[in-house]
Amino acid sequence: MKSQQKLIIEPIHSPASTIHINGKCNYREEGELRVIFANGIPLLHYARDDKAADQYAMIHLVETGLASQQEVAKAFNCSRLTIFRAINKYNEGGMVGLVPKKRGPKDGSKVNQAKTRRILALKEKGLTNAAIGGRLGLKEDTVRKALKRLGWSPPQIAKQIDLAVREQKPCAVEPVDASSSDPISAQTNESALVETDVARYEIVKDLSELEQVSYDPDPSNRVVDRALARLGLLQDAVPVFRSGSNIACVGVLLSIPALIESGVFTAAHRIYGGLGASFYGLRTILVTLLLMALLRIKRSEGLKEHSAADLGRLLGLDRVCEVKTLRRKLDHLAIKNQAVIFGQELAKTRIQRREGTLGFLYVDGHVRVYNGKRKLSKAYVTQKRLAMPATTDYWVNDQQGDPVFVVTAPANEGLVKMLPAVLREARSLIGENRPLTVVFDRGGWSPKLFVQLIKQGIDIITYRKGKTDLIPVDHFYQMAEEIEGKKIEYRLHDRSVAFLKGTLWLRQVSRLNPSGHQTHVITSRQDLSALTIAYRMFERWRQENYFKYMAEEYALDALVDYDIEEDDLERLVPNPKRKEINRERNKIKAELTELHREYGLKALSNKEAKRPTMRGFKIANSAMGQKIEELKHRELDLKTLYKQTPARLPLKETLDNQTVYRLKREKKHLTDLIKMVAYQAETDLLSLIRNGYARADDEGRTLIQSALKSSGDIEVNGNELRITLNPLSSPHRSNAIKVLCEQLNTTNTVFPGTKLRLVYDVKEHGHVT
Repeated sequence: MKSQQKLIIEPIHSPASTIHINGKCNYREEGELRVIFANGIPLLHYARDDKAADQYAMIHLVETGLASQQEVAKAFNCSRLTIFRAINKYNEGGMVGLVPKKRGPKDGSKVNQAKTRRILALKEKGLTNAAIGGRLGLKEDTVRKALKRLGWSPPQIAKQIDLAVREQKPCAVEPVDASSSDPISAQTNESALVETDVARYEIVKDLSELEQVSYDPDPSNRVVDRALARLGLLQDAVPVFRSGSNIACVGVLLSIPALIESGVFTAAHRIYGGLGASFYGLRTILVTLLLMALLRIKRSEGLKEHSAADLGRLLGLDRVCEVKTLRRKLDHLAIKNQAVIFGQELAKTRIQRREGTLGFLYVDGHVRVYNGKRKLSKAYVTQKRLAMPATTDYWVNDQQGDPVFVVTAPANEGLVKMLPAVLREARSLIGENRPLTVVFDRGGWSPKLFVQLIKQGIDIITYRKGKTDLIPVDHFYQMAEEIEGKKIEYRLHDRSVAFLKGTLWLRQVSRLNPSGHQTHVITSRQDLSALTIAYRMFERWRQENYFKYMAEEYALDALVDYDIEEDDLERLVPNPKRKEINRERNKIKAELTELHREYGLKALSNKEAKRPTMRGFKIANSAMGQKIEELKHRELDLKTLYKQTPARLPLKETLDNQTVYRLKREKKHLTDLIKMVAYQAETDLLSLIRNGYARADDEGRTLIQSALKSSGDIEVNGNELRITLNPLSSPHRSNAIKVLCEQLNTTNTVFPGTKLRLVYDVKEHGHVT
């Protein structure tokens, strides 16, 4: 093998300007040039100030294997990361990618002479810096600095914008062609546009005119309307839609007819009025919250995971509101403390639409567990079989399981305590003269309460609580009946039973399960068949299924915030002293039981030869007998004390230098109502496809969810807003949604805040081989 050729230029003979890289290569600086040598042969030469050529030289040495990254980085006095970035730039853009880009504003200063004149003109009109920035596409501090450079100072007498009452109406804004080849003409047109906008602010007749039209020529950039909102001249941004294809989640607009039918917008406007001057007004916030619920965006923070522009297109805006804005709007609504009245208005509308489903009302409590650090009152959690800090809501659902209204218990009161208040609310909504039958579980068992309800004209159906004697099996009879289009078969026994020492007679319908277990149902209804009574009681699971579905799909149990308030100190609570007295009585009773057992054993083992009389036995065991008598007297005294102790007393008297809190209810109640309306809209859409979709009961809601999340096209055609959905996963599912679209088109629904009539359709499936 031939030995490697020696270097022609030895390192010890190199000039002082030579930089050594490794044994193979170095570079020398000669005047304004830099020369790269490899094995003594000139390889590259370039100007010393040429950064692109310098980076290319480093890349060339590394890529050809003449030197390592570490050697090149040390010789060129840079980091290995610089070489790595240079290689990436060269791979992406070649030599052009290595050329350093200009720093700072790419197009020079944003405030040229023309904009300077416009800033001064708008400032003389009395506009704020923020409003001027919104008009001209500048930041507020940019406008402020420009005015400072010009030496502008506010006049001694501040000028106010005079919104004179005139007969002229706002004129349409013609967009300026930015691609015009005549810059002077473009500036003139832009100046004219600004002057027209300023004049428009002065000729507005009232705020209602501003709410009916948008002043932005570009629907994707609503800067003018946002500036109007900052000036206090806009209550809510008008939806302005633009045509587009393959828009994500456009199918959620299928719910608009059902949402309008629910009366949520009318009730909110009547109760809350508005949110003041705002780009995102009351109507927009309501539509946002409802569509979020239907798209399964379960919390405000979920907006961060979606494109603000894409969601904005569904609202007719340039972008949806930010998370902090949505929270602030909810706070603004919560301050008014009108959620209860809002819920009552929604319930009235729902009752008017579904009068046929109110024959039976299901009432049950739903516990929401609290895992924070504050001390809250506790409630019993059935799933965990524990008493935990929680809040209890009592829901009233119709016989289909759909919600009617909800009431929050003041202090996790039980169903027995809450039933009268809940039923008073139901009676006020349904009407005083209408028959009312309420179905609930064993938590509401109280014969004394049943007497009160029956006197008020309210019938009850509930499970019997406590142990009862088994009914002979041969007393049960097989019964069958068709209810709600389904054939129902049970083995039942029907009889009357007495409570409260014969003062209350109720009907007991017992079912014999296939396992042999007997379930007893108590009711005051004598006119219904036994099978109907049992069916309505067992269908209470519709309400449980509603709780489960809402918790999973709508995050019903999630807290909107962790805001708390001090509990009502005057609220009556169970007296803890009675509990302590009972605890002491139970200990004494247990000790007495043990002494009686021991005393009896001694009497049984007594030898008559030693103690032939009972008197002698008592004298021999006098200590134990005396202790038994003392415990009896003590237990009797505790019983008397228990009766004299008040059963309930104010909360403040039970606290030992502690503060008890409760979660603020207003915002949570409001969001629960929004989720309830969204669920009702989903149910209404399901009812429209039930006849045309064979598996509507099994997977109807899944189909509706798929349709709401499907993409599609938006087309604005005159006074029509056409929504065309992309085909679903299979033709028969697309056909079901197409039938739904045809039924929705007959409603002639107008999108809230516009005059655009909604028209729905579904695209045809492509040919499948």
